[in-house]
Amino acid sequence: MKELILGGARSGKSALAERLARESCLAVSYIATATAGDGEMSERIAHHQARRPAAWRVVEEPIHLAAALCANAALDRCLIVDCLTLWLNNLLATGDENLFHREREVLLQTLLTLPGRMLLVSNEVGLGIVPLGELSRRFRDEAGRLHQDLARTCDRVVFVAAGLPLVLKGSPL
Repeated sequence: MKELILGGARSGKSALAERLARESCLAVSYIATATAGDGEMSERIAHHQARRPAAWRVVEEPIHLAAALCANAALDRCLIVDCLTLWLNNLLATGDENLFHREREVLLQTLLTLPGRMLLVSNEVGLGIVPLGELSRRFRDEAGRLHQDLARTCDRVVFVAAGLPLVLKGSPL
């Protein structure tokens, strides 16, 4: 089962993914896409690390997400990807358009064939004002396009606000 979990900052989306992974009774691999570029981001990463059970395998992969999914997916495993918008930001920050398009496409194709359970966490950034900068607008637009493509592929899509999940597609939680 593939699940897309969307929400704003501090909405509870990561906590929901972690709860669903624990409840799955499967072995869990946590694929982290964040990079600690400054002290505040290091604190955010540490907060997420402190919540995770020690038994969970952690894979740090900021760019080649599909390869990390392929290497860790199994019928008896639950994968959490946290988060897709950080991954998207990492790709856009490289400035390599070929890399961006290739990695995005291979992710979408790979998700169609992988075994096991996948919990894909991403920030919904399209509900606010139109950003002023060109790169910020592109990021918002690319995130929206990625979410639409993933929503078509995933079995369940959940939007989280104030810690409350709303199922947009698929079976209830």
